[in-house]
Amino acid sequence: MHSTAGRWFRYAAIAETVSWVGLLIGMFFKYIAVHNDIGVYIFGRVHGAMFVFYGVTMLWAARVHRWSFLRLALGGAASIPPFLGLIFERWIDRKVAAESVPAAPVAAPAAVG
Repeated sequence: MHSTAGRWFRYAAIAETVSWVGLLIGMFFKYIAVHNDIGVYIFGRVHGAMFVFYGVTMLWAARVHRWSFLRLALGGAASIPPFLGLIFERWIDRKVAAESVPAAPVAAPAAVG
């Protein structure tokens, strides 16, 4: 997606994925290693903000690129499992690029004579 909305959606998907990594690391330290919840406290808030950022930019990109309701629902569902938002963004980028390529013109038959 080569629009401003598409670019911001990519940034949001990356940021949401990075915040997931931070939250998962924080959960590791909270429940396994140190039993201290500072990582979850910090990255939980960061991830919450990035989740909202992802949702808002997804709605913006969906409006600009006229996504179907199914595509929009898939994007919303992809924001829930870890890392799936970034995978969805990569997939939708390829889909939108393929849809925007104009069809090759059909050559007219050569005139006989």
